[in-house]
Amino acid sequence: MDKKRPRGEQNLVSWARNYLADKRKLYQLVDPRLEMNYSLKGVQKVSQLAYSCLSRDPKSRPTMDEVVKVLTPLQDLNDLAILSYHSRLSQQGRRKKKPEGLQQHANPSCKSIRDSPLNTGKQRCR
Repeated sequence: MDKKRPRGEQNLVSWARNYLADKRKLYQLVDPRLEMNYSLKGVQKVSQLAYSCLSRDPKSRPTMDEVVKVLTPLQDLNDLAILSYHSRLSQQGRRKKKPEGLQQHANPSCKSIRDSPLNTGKQRCR
């Protein structure tokens, strides 16, 4: 409990449950410093695991052995969000022709992060 936080954010467990239960909100929990260099499946699996760890019934929570079994294979996932995003962009690009004179960005990864539907507005491009 943190009484200094806004009313809906004082209880970390309640706050986290709201984000973990909603796939649209889920990606707001991902550290923006990762700059889309994370596995989409991994985020979903970890969120499901975290949600089960927050169960009101202690007997329903996973054991540490179960947690390790879920987390161990995730380190080998390679379905990076940035790759998924670029794949969607290239598919859209094939359907639409780019207008001539389109300004190029100095750092294409910054543009992709800014334009990403997963962008929380807190990412910074360097």
